Amino acid sequence: MFSWFHLLVLYSMWPCVWPFKICAFNAQHFADKKVASKDIFNIVVKIVQRCDICLLQEVHDPKGLIVSKLMSALNSQHDTYLAVSSPPIGRKTYTEQYVFIYKSFRMRVKDQYKYEDDDPSAPDVFSREPYVVRFGLKSSAMQDLVIIPQHTEPRKAFTELEALYDVVKDTKSRWSCKNIIVMGDFNAGCSYLSKKRKKTLRLYTDPDFRWLISDSTDTTVKESTSCPYDRIVVYGRQLTNLVKSSGIYNFTKELRLSEEEALKVSDHYPVEMDLNLVLDGSRTLLPSFMLIILSVTFGLRNSL
Repeated sequence: MFSWFHLLVLYSMWPCVWPFKICAFNAQHFADKKVASKDIFNIVVKIVQRCDICLLQEVHDPKGLIVSKLMSALNSQHDTYLAVSSPPIGRKTYTEQYVFIYKSFRMRVKDQYKYEDDDPSAPDVFSREPYVVRFGLKSSAMQDLVIIPQHTEPRKAFTELEALYDVVKDTKSRWSCKNIIVMGDFNAGCSYLSKKRKKTLRLYTDPDFRWLISDSTDTTVKESTSCPYDRIVVYGRQLTNLVKSSGIYNFTKELRLSEEEALKVSDHYPVEMDLNLVLDGSRTLLPSFMLIILSVTFGLRNSL
């Protein structure tokens, strides 16, 4: 006869595996005007809510008011999100910020730094230097994860992407990390980066790196264009083996927007990847729910 003891044994053996979603989204001049639009702002909130870690690019928020409002909206029901923002990065009068928004019950920020673009042989390569963040994950499958963001200048895409290899080396020497994601709006396609030139990049020729977003993937919102500008590149065998899937989030289709409505949000779709992680700590809702179903099922069976 199946007993509560057997149910508890099954429950203890149930692996708490959840898809862990990491996203990168060029929100295209995410500033006061977009935040003031309720419709646009709510769509951005929905996009971010899908992700365990979401990298926002092209954020213009030197006073921190925009990120604060976004966090308030995300945490209006459950206080689970935190954010880390880079300082304004760029040249002369035009600057942007990288903003990482993450679910705090699944991870913490262990460290962060702005890459110093001061190599004497090739100074000031990046228009917007990477702001690197190191996360500590609450997972026995992978406890350490580093994300290197990059929004390249379109006409210098190849040069900046080539220099990202040196950023990875610098990060590895700084933190001895084995799991690294390089992601963002690389402008890695169409007229800015040919397939031929891409194949000469060190990030591509080094077999330890894996490009998840293919050259045939269209990351642009406009129906008249088809370019794989936004990319995700992973480094490390452990991380690579945990990748379940990757692609874009087509919010035009998923949220039933017209092209005109979608372009008010951004001209880029978010790119994303799902990891299969075994999360430490308390049991998740799915096993708990299944335990209830099993207990009711076998309770009814035993009563017959």
